Amino acid sequence: MAPTASQLTPIVISGPSGSGKSTLLNRLLKEYPGRFGFSCSHTTRSPRPGEQDGRDYHFTTKETFQKLVGEGAFIEHAQFGSNMYGTSKKAVEDIADKGQICILDIEMEGVKQVKQSSLKPRYLSLQPPSVEILEQRLRGRGTDKEESILQRLAQAKNELEFAKTPGVFEKVIVNDDLEKAYAEFKAFCVPEEQ
Repeated sequence: MAPTASQLTPIVISGPSGSGKSTLLNRLLKEYPGRFGFSCSHTTRSPRPGEQDGRDYHFTTKETFQKLVGEGAFIEHAQFGSNMYGTSKKAVEDIADKGQICILDIEMEGVKQVKQSSLKPRYLSLQPPSVEILEQRLRGRGTDKEESILQRLAQAKNELEFAKTPGVFEKVIVNDDLEKAYAEFKAFCVPEEQ
């Protein structure tokens, strides 16, 4: 039996870089193969080690990105640091066409734009236990320059403040214990199994 539209309601997951979104998402996708589709965003940043074009992101030039913005191709898009990120309407439609729940991993400005769009997803905020722990996580990655880490920390403070806005998120999860955070994350994403 094909899933109904309400069973395919997209899920927006937002939270600062380093809050554990990728870790929890990868675990969910592994536990429920074929049930969820990860909205593959466009970005102008360079791939990190192990990332693949078309799987992790659609890596593109600033010129191509701006052209897509002009064509109204994105549900949401934003600039972070010197890089641009966006979720295309087609990326979300492609997931629904496969009968999967689309997961959008977007930041604060993207959440604000989605709230203004015709898309009616469920919203979850994933947060680190503290800004200090977030800084340790970002530095521990060893993938970002100091300037980038400082930008991410400043953005994280803004995102954590934004998440306190009443009515923005249906669920806020503090990732201070991975197993506990995953149990809450899974319960939100797969509610009928609880």
